[in-house]
Amino acid sequence: MSAIVGLVTIGAETPMGAFPQGQFMHDLAKRLWPLNRSLTGDGVRQTLSILGEHLPDLHIHEVPTGEQVFDWVVPNEWNLKDAYLIAPTGEKIIDLANSNVHVVSYSEPVDRELELDDLQAHLHSDPELPDAIPYVTSYYNPIWGFCLTQQQRDTLEPGTYRAVIDATLEPGSLTYAEWVLPGESEQEVFISTYVCHPSLANNELSGPVVAVALAKWLIEHTNRKFTYRFVFIPESIGSITYLSRNLDHLKENVVAGFNLTCIGDEGDYSYMQSRLAGSPIDRIAKRVVMRTPQPKIYTYVDRGSDERNYCAPGIDLPLISLMRTKYGSYREYHTSLDNLEFVTPAGLQGGFDLVKDCISEFEGSTYYQTTVLGEPQLGKRGLYHTMHLRTVAEEVLLRTHILAYSDGSHSVQDMAELFERPQQEIEILVSELLEHGLLVEVPPGKGN
Repeated sequence: MSAIVGLVTIGAETPMGAFPQGQFMHDLAKRLWPLNRSLTGDGVRQTLSILGEHLPDLHIHEVPTGEQVFDWVVPNEWNLKDAYLIAPTGEKIIDLANSNVHVVSYSEPVDRELELDDLQAHLHSDPELPDAIPYVTSYYNPIWGFCLTQQQRDTLEPGTYRAVIDATLEPGSLTYAEWVLPGESEQEVFISTYVCHPSLANNELSGPVVAVALAKWLIEHTNRKFTYRFVFIPESIGSITYLSRNLDHLKENVVAGFNLTCIGDEGDYSYMQSRLAGSPIDRIAKRVVMRTPQPKIYTYVDRGSDERNYCAPGIDLPLISLMRTKYGSYREYHTSLDNLEFVTPAGLQGGFDLVKDCISEFEGSTYYQTTVLGEPQLGKRGLYHTMHLRTVAEEVLLRTHILAYSDGSHSVQDMAELFERPQQEIEILVSELLEHGLLVEVPPGKGN
């Protein structure tokens, strides 16, 4: 089996039919599309069951309703069986069978008749996107409601309507899954994505299908430096729950992390920094994204997905978010227009390549820590010259630069970029400093 090496040119013109992972991912998304997912419930379990067909020994966890997870509590489990709205004419004008986003997620069960004026308070549409069904949730504020296009809403006639939402909202559990692929080291690369949105292709399905493709790619490489841990969770409450159960292990072992979301359209290539923005994976992701045709870099101030929790103060995992077009910044976001036409095999392939290139560079990078406090005495080691030739002085200065940035967080490639010198030149001096016992190799981000 081959090593994890070789970067691709992301976004380069590619012949038709040349997206093997992209087509696999798109086909998997099609299969997952009809399932009605939310924070909890059987739709999540069905989704994880299908993902498990591709991930041997995928471990499913059930966390009971009421469990305290940091400042939160695991909510009741919600399962939606059917939902529809019948007009005064007897016609079924809204039907869950036509779109999972027709129902406000976590709606209370209801079966009642009401006049149009009273019904309007339970209807949700978007006048700015009159042809789209908006996606609406109410996880922690018990209500019920339907979502529809503004065009359809404008055609509703006065009269008596029957609203039916056949759902259960009762104690159960929150379901998530994790899958671990061992490497040479117990140091981990953590990959998180979420499985809680119904029939939204980019905001939901792109993350899990890219994660599965990455896992299958990693399986093919037996000489992995790091262990890889994948988690498939409901957004927000899922990351909080996972952290509350695994925080000590994650803080001890995770050296890089990725939150994957909105990674299957054909728009921008985006990277969101960790909160502290100085981890090794931050620098790698910036380099990789800046090689793409449409690079976008966001700070933690722009957060909105699970990076909120993974990078929160006191947790501060070295985790970034990788996306195509960032959530909230494309027209189709959180609407029925975020479909399997908006997400394409080519778009998914680009998202896959973005993450793969970051992993490849991370696997190929080496990090060092100085073995002495302060600046070492180079003269007694024959590494400092009394001659004041410019070339000699530059070499000595470069040695001191390398020592100054050998903090466990800057790789040889980072130093070459920072010092604006050829990487090979840095590598030669690093070898010299290793021979003199002034450097020791350390896991990324684990220097003193």
